[in-house]
Amino acid sequence: MPVDHGGQLTTPEAAALASSAAAPASFAAAPAPPTAAARKAEALRARYDQATAALDPPLAIVDEGAFDRNAADLARRAANRPIRVATKSLRCRFLIQRALAHPGYRGVMCYSLPEALWLHAMGTCDDLLVAYPTVHRQALRALAADAQARRQITIMVDSTAQLDVVDRALGADHPEIRVCLELDVSWRPLARKPLVHIGTWRSPVHEPRQAAELAALITRRPGFRLVGVMGYEGQIAGLGDAPPGHPVRAQLIRFIQSRSVPELNARRAEAIRLIEAITSLEFVNGGGTGSLESTAADTSVTELTAGSGLVGPTLFDAYTRFTPDPALLFALPVVRRPGPAIATLFAGGYVASGTGTPDRLPRPYLPAGLSLTGVEGAGEVQTPVRGSPTADLQPGDRVWLRHAKAGELAERFGEYHVIHDDGQVTTVPTYRGEGQCFG
Repeated sequence: MPVDHGGQLTTPEAAALASSAAAPASFAAAPAPPTAAARKAEALRARYDQATAALDPPLAIVDEGAFDRNAADLARRAANRPIRVATKSLRCRFLIQRALAHPGYRGVMCYSLPEALWLHAMGTCDDLLVAYPTVHRQALRALAADAQARRQITIMVDSTAQLDVVDRALGADHPEIRVCLELDVSWRPLARKPLVHIGTWRSPVHEPRQAAELAALITRRPGFRLVGVMGYEGQIAGLGDAPPGHPVRAQLIRFIQSRSVPELNARRAEAIRLIEAITSLEFVNGGGTGSLESTAADTSVTELTAGSGLVGPTLFDAYTRFTPDPALLFALPVVRRPGPAIATLFAGGYVASGTGTPDRLPRPYLPAGLSLTGVEGAGEVQTPVRGSPTADLQPGDRVWLRHAKAGELAERFGEYHVIHDDGQVTTVPTYRGEGQCFG
């Protein structure tokens, strides 16, 4: 009677079956068919590779169709409130003008006065709000000397000290300068005391009473006209409520946002009520890409601001309320194959500003399934990537990556290659490509 090597009795049929199982297979199992997401990723990669085949990377592209879809979705979320385009998130006149051409968009929010003056001179827009206080004396003098610019450009203030800067630069009897008062719209859960401050550190004007007092001082100050109020709710607009791999943090963020929204809307509405008892306002600006719905629900707000949502950088993957299409990408060439599961790309150290955390690194996008290494990350002159797709990558191939923050990629590239829906490409300059750098 047959006995196996473990001393167990076995039948001839069982022995034959075991022998069959141990024999080498004559054919391999068929691979699983690619998912719809995988097919879409490969189609995108092929489309981008084909459209830019005549160009040498590093290079940056804008998917025009994705940009337009994002613009339409932002307008939908804004619920009929006009959207002011945040130029810092684009830093490319072509993209700024394309956004403004979409229904629902009006005016731009600049990040510096020299930038606003340049966009005004280029005829980009006739409604320019400078989002941050300016102490640039040469730009202030240029503003004062241009009557049309003074009608179209509004500067930001949150204290009389900034008015003093303007007076010192221009003299006491300077022409009238349009100003916007910035309200601090962070959340202070401990009886509005700054001991716990959740949001961005911007304006010191937190309480409605403080806003009214500053508004009164501005209206009595010769050479200035208060025309607007602005508040950026960074704890809602700029903080994704679904950070990948951090479920506890996600719950905390959602809790903060659920408490901050009603408190802010009530406080902002009261501030506007008090200010409009002193002077009439042309606009009340609020929001950002991440908070369009909640800001639009505040009846005291007359316009919203958005920019990053137009191009969909990686930091905006962490939201449950919306999902922008990646519209801005950059390609790096493969230059080395130092190991069986590693491909090394040229350059790539395009790290975004902010907290210095891993979410500020660029992220490999196409082919799907690649990641940066933990040791080198995104390097000054080389960026290794790992993952199963490296098996098919050879020197000369390109890998497509996404930047963490929208506008900062324009500081790395002098031009963007705009890929149209028909596959044709138009090359347009960024700010850098036009010789402009505003800090």
